[in-house]
Amino acid sequence: MTEPCDLTAVEALSLLENKSLSPLELYDSCVSRIESVNPSVNAIVASDLEQGRKNAQQMTNALGKGESPGLLNGLPVGIKDLEATASLRTTWGSLEFEHHVPEADDKIVADIRKHGGNVFCKTNTPEFGAGGNTVNRVYGATCNPFDLSKTCAGSSGGTAVALATGMVPVATGSDYGGSLRTPAAFCGIGGFRPSPGMVPNIHSAVALSPFPVLGPMGRCVADMHLQLRAISGFDRRDPFSSTPGGIDSQLAPVSLDKLQAGWSVDMGCCPVDNGIADIFKQRIGVFGGQFSECAERDPVTENAHDVFEILRGVVFAAAHEERLREHRDILGPNVIDNTERGLALSASDIARAFVQQSELYRGMLKYFEDSDVLITPAAAVSPFPHTELTVTKINGESMPTYMRWLALAYVPTITLCCSCVLPCGVDQNGLPFGIQVIGPNGSDNKVLAVAAALEAVLQSTDETKRPVPDLQALSAD
Repeated sequence: MTEPCDLTAVEALSLLENKSLSPLELYDSCVSRIESVNPSVNAIVASDLEQGRKNAQQMTNALGKGESPGLLNGLPVGIKDLEATASLRTTWGSLEFEHHVPEADDKIVADIRKHGGNVFCKTNTPEFGAGGNTVNRVYGATCNPFDLSKTCAGSSGGTAVALATGMVPVATGSDYGGSLRTPAAFCGIGGFRPSPGMVPNIHSAVALSPFPVLGPMGRCVADMHLQLRAISGFDRRDPFSSTPGGIDSQLAPVSLDKLQAGWSVDMGCCPVDNGIADIFKQRIGVFGGQFSECAERDPVTENAHDVFEILRGVVFAAAHEERLREHRDILGPNVIDNTERGLALSASDIARAFVQQSELYRGMLKYFEDSDVLITPAAAVSPFPHTELTVTKINGESMPTYMRWLALAYVPTITLCCSCVLPCGVDQNGLPFGIQVIGPNGSDNKVLAVAAALEAVLQSTDETKRPVPDLQALSAD
């Protein structure tokens, strides 16, 4: 550790609890890192540093009196700019809301404040979260901290970069087609996509769609688990929210040698760069022996691409049809593309997609009758230039849509899986490489526990441990 901001959230929390570190000292360290590094990467896009410092001072005073601000105990928190923050600019990456300042917090933000999180800044996202490259016409592009010419992916790219560079110990993400998992992979951190309803999502334009979820990102599994405890729970405004279960208060210890893992390079249908496939197979050879069995097994994924594109189109048409009609001139190509695809669908298209999604869901449940988890690469390609909006070709094959390169992430989405991305060294280009640990709907606690045990294995060797960006090279000083 060189600075308090380099601590993981759980490490910082331990020091805050024993008064070896104060919320104000941690906050000032985070602000110093933001001022040093953010000009190079553009991850933090709106902030109220004065209010954040007041919050930190109040929390420091409370701890000095023996009071606890809550579960997060004064930890500085970044909020993805798709979530409304009271009195703090929230744009959704859209020119339509370029100067918007909400009067009230979204639920996830309110929950974080309730648990003692110091909310003071927003992290960058593509327009309305559409796309795997964090760039918009309000704030511009967020750069990958390992190579400023490359993208950090999206849509939770600002969060991934802020965490990877130590600007904040806690930051929020959201995920539909890999929006928190792919940036985690590209930036050398972790990201967890919960099961639908685990984190109440009460602001979705289509409440009956289980695919968009809110979730945590972090530098380690324990950090993600901590944030998940603060934002999960029951809320009847989310029709997928339910009272039973929930997130355990502690990560349960598991023995990998008691578990069976399946692994797949491409889930039977996903385009994957040959170099990434080779790295993944090599890494399976490094850690696969930790399980009682780690066998190559593809899930049944027939029709997965059509199902994803059709049902995503329905959601975008519901959310953006009026916006497309009235503000087309200020919308980016990704929002236009998804919305127009949705509006062109027939009732027959949508009905067929619902039937096929049901078959895919049941087929994935059957897969997990023989495997505790499924392990895949977290991203199909190495980080690419941020000047390119998307990946157009993989292994020389043209991608039919701007989302196809994200299939490794969206197949678990449409089968309602929960999934945890772990950093796993670097790829053939020396850039962060991640793996995805996947479990069936409702197995969140188990997947997190398995991920934590596997993380310990990966962190024990140079070949697979979490890469760290060169902060000195990024510094504006």
